[in-house]
Amino acid sequence: MKIVVDRSPVLSGQNRKKTRMIFIFLLAWFLVIGFRLIDLQVLNHKKLKQEVIEQNQDLITIWPTRGTIFDRQGRILARSLPAVSIFFSPTRGEDLKDQLKSIYELKSILNLSETEINRLVNSIEKRKRFTWVKRKIPLEQAEKIKGLKLSGIYLINENKRFYPQGRLAAHVLGGVNIDDAGLAGVEYYYDSALRGREGQQLIMRDARRKEYYIETIKETQPGQDIYLTIDSNLQYLAEKELRQAIEKFKASWGTVIIMSPASGEILAMASYPDYDPNYFPPPPEAMVNRAIQYTYEPGSTAKVVTAAAARELAGISYNTYYDCRTGSMTFGGTSVRDHVRLGILSFPDVFIHSSNVGSIQIAEIIGEKNLYHMFKAFQFGEKTGIDLPGEEAGIVHPLEKWRKSSLRVAIGYELAATPLQILRAMNVYATGGYLVRPKVGLIGPYTQQNISDGSLRSDESRQPVISEKTARELVDLVFKPAVERGTGNQARLDGYELAGKTGTAQKFDPALRAYSISRHVASFVGFAPADHPLISMIVVIDEPKGPQYGGQVAAPVFREIARKALLYYHEPPQKLPENMILARQTKESGVTD
Repeated sequence: MKIVVDRSPVLSGQNRKKTRMIFIFLLAWFLVIGFRLIDLQVLNHKKLKQEVIEQNQDLITIWPTRGTIFDRQGRILARSLPAVSIFFSPTRGEDLKDQLKSIYELKSILNLSETEINRLVNSIEKRKRFTWVKRKIPLEQAEKIKGLKLSGIYLINENKRFYPQGRLAAHVLGGVNIDDAGLAGVEYYYDSALRGREGQQLIMRDARRKEYYIETIKETQPGQDIYLTIDSNLQYLAEKELRQAIEKFKASWGTVIIMSPASGEILAMASYPDYDPNYFPPPPEAMVNRAIQYTYEPGSTAKVVTAAAARELAGISYNTYYDCRTGSMTFGGTSVRDHVRLGILSFPDVFIHSSNVGSIQIAEIIGEKNLYHMFKAFQFGEKTGIDLPGEEAGIVHPLEKWRKSSLRVAIGYELAATPLQILRAMNVYATGGYLVRPKVGLIGPYTQQNISDGSLRSDESRQPVISEKTARELVDLVFKPAVERGTGNQARLDGYELAGKTGTAQKFDPALRAYSISRHVASFVGFAPADHPLISMIVVIDEPKGPQYGGQVAAPVFREIARKALLYYHEPPQKLPENMILARQTKESGVTD
């Protein structure tokens, strides 16, 4: 007999148990997933989204096209040209060895130095997401790199500053850094106008960090163009003549400044040693713009102020005479001497022949207080306010600190001035008694036509210093004769009347605690033509070897620049040169050689 056992109720209970366990598992699984989703999408959404963004996109600053710099005739002195920059961003999951391989493949193309290679390797080993490889490379190099299709290597368009005239006006222009930020000269002073407004680009990548598009999220705004008062032709002339003089006399440095007398516009500003702003920054010794960033004891060129004080404040007559026969004198515990014994000199002849002995005798009549106030009226010890960075103010000691020996200020010692300050002082005579503020830069398109024809004036910056009568008399009786028959005779220019003053200053030797007998600063300052000045100019040559007097070293440079500048301005001679007159008379009389 077969017995059948019914197990269905038992099996049914087991199924229910399994079903319950599966349900519990699924519920737990859904709860975990749900919690994770809430964690990802709610609790940590902002943080995780930022991480994803950082892993898959880069925000890069885009520098705007920098404004162009023109000279007064509209010639380009500085501009920005298209360039390409290379950067590295690693591909996700790529082996470190493969990442470095891309870098080494660029070494020969970009001429990367070992220092640059080490920097890049160090950055890659630190897993940095963005590393510049080379900034602003030529377009032909960029095309070659683009064709290689190297992993992790990307190209981006930028601009590179270019100075088409090379070294011309380097100290006026200055230079920029790799991000086109001005660091010196006009580039620095007018940086906010030239630079424009920065933009931003977003580089988006897929999961494997392959670039798939670049989006500009903030447009750049180009910088503003600027016109300078500089004339490229005169600038070239000044630099050429200065360089030749430095080489001829084996001097340490030199500077030439040419100014438009009435407006204060700087037509040329040359400083040597110079540099090429395309390769900025230069060596430290070439970086200094000695026209405004170097002060020195100017020597006899400062007598242009002493002469003004004698007439304006002391009322000294032109017919007063001074005994200079000894060639030297002692006062206030110090002594001064003349370059030669000059005898008994009238007031004008003291300055025409640059007698230190006579100048000190005049200074004693003027008095310390009057002398101090005249130097302050000419604004020595203050910046001229020129629109260039780094200008030095110079030194004029307060009157209460003056000693008896401080009267040497009258001959250009015991004070410090820049070449530009001396030029501005002499320019007072070219303007009929006015002190004019110098300038090199003018913003905006309206300036080009104004400055190209010389019509721009700065009446608001013209300050009366001495009377027109005093200015005219001193030009006629002192500064013109100083060129014709005085210490500045090597500045004479046939056919033209020039006005000027020489300067030869001994340099103080800190080691000896005395003035050197072998180290001098030679200078000449003046303007041409004397009766209707088109240019005023200063030439300063430091430590010339051989001849050391300003009349021997600086005056000939002044003459050559003035001669060519007047030809450039189509200024006809005021009179026929003496040799031409003699030749004409000989021909008319029928006499032959």
